[in-house]
Amino acid sequence: MSKKEYIIPIFIPFLGCPHDCAFCNQVKITNYKDNINKENTIRQINQYLSYFPKNENLKEIAFFGGSFTGLDEKVMISYLEIALNYKKKGIIDRIRLSTRPDYINNSILDILKKYEVDVIELGIQSLDNEILNANERGHSKEDSIMASKLIKDYGFKLGHQIMPGLYKDSFDKAIKTGLESIKMNPDMVRIYPTLVIKDTKLEKLYKEGLYKPLSLDEAIEISSRLYMIYSYKKIPVIRIGLQPTENINEKKDVVAGPFHPSIRQLVETNIHKIYLEELIKKYRLKDKIKIHISNREISIIAGNKKANKNYFYKKYGLIINFENDENNFIEYEDKKISYDIENFMREFVEKTYGGDLY
Repeated sequence: MSKKEYIIPIFIPFLGCPHDCAFCNQVKITNYKDNINKENTIRQINQYLSYFPKNENLKEIAFFGGSFTGLDEKVMISYLEIALNYKKKGIIDRIRLSTRPDYINNSILDILKKYEVDVIELGIQSLDNEILNANERGHSKEDSIMASKLIKDYGFKLGHQIMPGLYKDSFDKAIKTGLESIKMNPDMVRIYPTLVIKDTKLEKLYKEGLYKPLSLDEAIEISSRLYMIYSYKKIPVIRIGLQPTENINEKKDVVAGPFHPSIRQLVETNIHKIYLEELIKKYRLKDKIKIHISNREISIIAGNKKANKNYFYKKYGLIINFENDENNFIEYEDKKISYDIENFMREFVEKTYGGDLY
């Protein structure tokens, strides 16, 4: 089991980002309204460090929110100096930032290399120019390709952030974005199904009936496919869905869209559902089965409020029981049937999208 990592998030809403994308309201998303300054940043970092246990687990300063590399150069460097100071003292281990593809060039990367940045995440959102234009993103698919290559060439870790369900998006276009994203060989990815946030252009389109957000079920299905595609190439999906905050929830600033505080678990549960359904048909399972699996996987396979257990009982009359076991298999009558979710995802991607995704 990998060790827990500790993240110190520094939010820079709107700072460095003059664009006003249709879906975006950084004040609402980050729940951070104030302009930050050097003293506040140091105080914030020290506050987080005081919460962390005294151990050898990896610790990271991460600049999120607006487009970090779009900051005035002197301002950007002042924040990098703060982070580098903690890194050189051995207090933190890694520096991460997020930015736009069109705010990456050799000069910027030279600065980031000098200040020992480790991870650069790009908000590529989509790799379809029609969708990018419709959402007033201000950059192109080609910008994302060029920026990703530059980042990899410089030796940084590359992250991609994608947003299925944008205005003018579709199931097939969202999957195509995932398939084209992996060709750039990102080291990690975040999947953010699009939400309609208050005081955005997307809210206006939604209220005028010009935009229909994904339902939760649609977002789960698309995210499940994307998760399997990235997993096939061993690219970690480090987050699915926006982090719930005081503002980002259904009773506050989320007007519409597939918000759920545990959407990642719903995605993982759905993948097991697809797999189990295939096994039921292949082996003609009926009446009762027992799945031998680790405790952590039991809750995921059973589903939120036992959704999967209830689904299979209602559809097939099949009762599913579980037993904590390091050996993963299904016990059925006198048979032991292998339960290998990783192999299933691999075969599913090969069968659906072809084996050579590059």
